Parts: sequence; C-alpha cells; structure tokens
Amino acid sequence: MDYFAHETAVIDEGCTIGKGTKIWHFCHIMSNSTLGERCNVGQNCVISPEVILGNNVKIQNNVSIYSGVVCEDDVFLGPSMVFTNIMNPRSAIVRRDQYTKTTVRKGASIGANATIVCGNDLGMYCFIGAGAVITKAVKDYALMVGNPAKQIGWISEHGHRLDFDKNGSAHCIESKQEYKLENSQVSKTID
Repeated sequence: MDYFAHETAVIDEGCTIGKGTKIWHFCHIMSNSTLGERCNVGQNCVISPEVILGNNVKIQNNVSIYSGVVCEDDVFLGPSMVFTNIMNPRSAIVRRDQYTKTTVRKGASIGANATIVCGNDLGMYCFIGAGAVITKAVKDYALMVGNPAKQIGWISEHGHRLDFDKNGSAHCIESKQEYKLENSQVSKTID
C-alpha cells in the first residue's frame, strides 16, 4: 500500500487510493470511489461509491461525500460540512438513479458546517464561509457567506480578500499575484 489507513477505517473493494493519502479513524471508503494522491481524510468520514477526489484534497472530521460529488485538486472541506445529492428526498421513495452531480473546482475551500445543495458547482478558488448554505452556482474566486449564501467579495488563491480598483485590478498581499475583474468574472493575470 502506498497510502495510510487507520486500523478502524473500512475500505471497500474496488477503490482507487493514491500515493501518500491518509485515511483516519472510523472512516468508510465505499466501492468504486477514487481518491487522488496526498489526500487527507479526517476522522469519521464517509466517501460514497463513485465519488472522485483529485490530488491533495483535505477533508476535516465528520464529512460525508455522497455519490455525484467530484472534488478537483487542492480542495479543502471543513469540519462537518455537508453535501446533498438528491433535490427532493423522501424516505419511502428510492431515487438512487437521480443523484445530482456537484463539482468542486480546483483550490476551493468550504468552511465548517456549510451546506452545498446538489447541482450547484463551486468555482476555482472560491471560499464558502462557515455555516453558509449554497443554493446556486458559485463563481471562480467568489467569497460566499450566509443562508442562503450571498457573494460578499472576491478572494485570492492564497485566501486573501481582493480589493479591486476602478480599473478592475487587484493584487494578493501574500503572493503578490495580480487579478483582473471583468464582466463580474475574476481571472489571475500571468505571473
């Protein structure tokens, strides 16, 4: 094995787990899920069948990732955050063939206790605040808070607020990277 799994973790047959990944206490990795390299799965997590995680995905304690969710590289999932995968669940009605896909793009961070309603993709490097409830698609670099979540600004790849000048330019105080705001979309200029 090129990965670490705590002795209490349950890993079903048919999973693909990348080199350097760590799976901690009381986790269940279900069949046909894919975990990339250098992922970290905190205590008491469930990864359902067909879930795909890219490289370097960090999952904090008590997170369930349901079928239909794809997380690209460098995604952060905060403690006890929640994904859904059916729009109209009912206990007495089986809807396993109606899972709605949700994609979390590269570098996105989701805060503790946030809820992501299925079918709402999260853009690259977006930041979802603790306790936020996402009910619509989120743009790249957007900073989202509240219930229902509203965009309150923009954030850099390093996690700093971006303040755009009248020309639509901003820079990250840590990385010194430059960003451009045009037509309500943010892009990073070439380093």
